[in-house]
Amino acid sequence: MDLDVFVSAHRAEWDRLDTLLRRRRRRRLTGTEADELVALYQRTATHLSLIQSSAPDPQLTGRLSQLVAAARSAVTGTRRASWRDVTRFLLEGFPAAVYRARHWWVPTALLSTVVAALLGWWIGTHPEVQAAIAAPGELRQLTRPGGEYETYYSSHPAAAFAAQVWTNNAQAAAMCLVLGVFLGLPVLWILFQNMLNLGVGIGLMSSAGRLDTFLGLVLPHGLLELTAVFVAAGTGLRLGWTVIDPGPRSRRVALAEEGRAALGMAIGLALVLFVSGAIEGFVTPSGLPTWARTGIGIVAELAFLAYVYVLGGRAARAGGTGDVAPTERSATVPTAA
Repeated sequence: MDLDVFVSAHRAEWDRLDTLLRRRRRRRLTGTEADELVALYQRTATHLSLIQSSAPDPQLTGRLSQLVAAARSAVTGTRRASWRDVTRFLLEGFPAAVYRARHWWVPTALLSTVVAALLGWWIGTHPEVQAAIAAPGELRQLTRPGGEYETYYSSHPAAAFAAQVWTNNAQAAAMCLVLGVFLGLPVLWILFQNMLNLGVGIGLMSSAGRLDTFLGLVLPHGLLELTAVFVAAGTGLRLGWTVIDPGPRSRRVALAEEGRAALGMAIGLALVLFVSGAIEGFVTPSGLPTWARTGIGIVAELAFLAYVYVLGGRAARAGGTGDVAPTERSATVPTAA
């Protein structure tokens, strides 16, 4: 594309759009002027996309970007978030995003569980590995009745403990989602650290003959908590794969779409982890029998899965992706496959 010829052909349209925007600041536009502003906005947005893709010029791109942004604000107006947006996010956007990522986080959950079980078996059946973790006296202090594994969940006031757990887990989930763009490698490390901690607990408590006690303490909150971590890790891995293979979309567009959906999932998963943190703070250390505490955890897990597969599946089949609404995205031009 000859940039000078293109500018000469369309400069009058850009100047006219600028004039209408200035006039709009002083008085209300007539109906004809408003229609003209909309048409010029659409044309200028297309011109900007063409210049960015074919003959990028920093000065011209800057001017047109300012014109398009000002015109878009004039055409669409200032949009404020409402409770309707919150409801749409919770009933459509978030569950649809989790449902769409199921082919990543479900295998991640299965493989991670196998890794944790193998680590627990290895630690529990090899005394030399246990000796490398801590001294015998320290291990007894951890695993004995009333030891640190049991008192950990009641060592602080329930509300403060729940808030601390929620904050830590939400940060870990957000890191998985954000750092996934680095080809998913940081996500694998974060996931392995979580499975290693779980495997150590399984191994040490099973070697002391108290695995049932350990699972009774972990399962009430751990089912939902680990599912949220697996969802975050799987989504982060998918984001990393998008860098490698964006599919029919351009890499920039693919990363923008998947990245926005991932950031929205961070908010949704923070709510999920708030529930698991409340269970860990109030239910896990409670005096309820093991079957009751575990039952609460199973109900919470099944409720989340039903939420994802029923509401999320319905929203995804209707076209929901978890991305922002089309009207809030940057304008793009079609690209060849």
